[in-house]
Amino acid sequence: MNNKILFLTLRVFSAKGGIEKVCCVFGKALQEICTESQCSLQILSSHDKTIDAVGNQYFPIQLFSGFGNNRFLFVLNAFLKGIQSNLIVISHVNLLPVGWLIKKIAPNRRLVMLAHGIEIWSLPLGIKKKMLNACDEILCVSQFTKDKIAAFPISKNIKLTVLNNCIDPYLESQYNNDNIINLRKKYNIDQTDKVLFTLARLDANERYKGYDRVIMALAAIEKKTYNFKYIIGGSSDEIERNYVLELIKKHNLEGRVILTGFIPDEDLKDYFQMSDLYIMPSLNEGFGIVFIEAMFYGVPVIAGNTDGSVDALLNGALGQLVNPTNVDEIKNAITSHLETDVNRRPDYNLLMTHFSYDQYKKKLLPIILN
Repeated sequence: MNNKILFLTLRVFSAKGGIEKVCCVFGKALQEICTESQCSLQILSSHDKTIDAVGNQYFPIQLFSGFGNNRFLFVLNAFLKGIQSNLIVISHVNLLPVGWLIKKIAPNRRLVMLAHGIEIWSLPLGIKKKMLNACDEILCVSQFTKDKIAAFPISKNIKLTVLNNCIDPYLESQYNNDNIINLRKKYNIDQTDKVLFTLARLDANERYKGYDRVIMALAAIEKKTYNFKYIIGGSSDEIERNYVLELIKKHNLEGRVILTGFIPDEDLKDYFQMSDLYIMPSLNEGFGIVFIEAMFYGVPVIAGNTDGSVDALLNGALGQLVNPTNVDEIKNAITSHLETDVNRRPDYNLLMTHFSYDQYKKKLLPIILN
């Protein structure tokens, strides 16, 4: 085949968020599909520099060009390469104007967009929403995201496809007991303590993840009966951190709720492996890669039942879904985990059947070669 494929991204390597993780894995799968199908592939990044890709495990650096925030050069190169490509994939709705421009000049080119979550749900009425009609297909990370987009006033000719995120194939699984012991010492966690964990940036815009409601739920639990520590991992802004600290103080949870600040990616596995429960009763999660990562490490999960978390937990088959606005329901779910030693580890085989990298690539293959 002589198909030429162009993947346009905002960032891949110069940031560590969920969308960047998706771009890494998507780029890897795309490169392997192109190699196997004899298609050519180029990956352009608006914000990364080319040097940021040095040493990456996901795809050869020869396929990658970063423009270091030089918007003009990025758009120019994306346009020139786009009109010569059979398929253009854009990683974010903010790249839609570039895709729209390519389609205006070369309408026979196929345009596919990745849709993650709130960045597209909150798209205001206006020119960018109208530009969605330039897309031939939108890959939605969850049924929740698909339903949100389906409610937009867009062309019925646009194909909406659910492509759930997957577990990074390079996620390290080795257990390091010394690291776990050191973490417990660092945060004064006793061997009898049950550890609850949430990974979320402390920011008013991220409060939908529900860490404040978890704190309220823990306040309602009889502290003399249960030994627990609740770890909230992630960077924070000063205003939100103070809000959370005040909430902790108000509910007399000092020493029980621990704010770690930023956790490097290479240390995350130790936090997961130290935890007895991952809890994040979110309201607006596009999918929640963190849920499947927690389950990969064997950690039981509690999540909200109103957003993309439902996909990540397979409608409750892999974990417990709760009403994320109901503090009593969150409390009861937590208590059920604290008061019993029943094995609640997620079904690893079921997890990998749905969310392994191999399954992800298998689902992506017919989309790319359509």
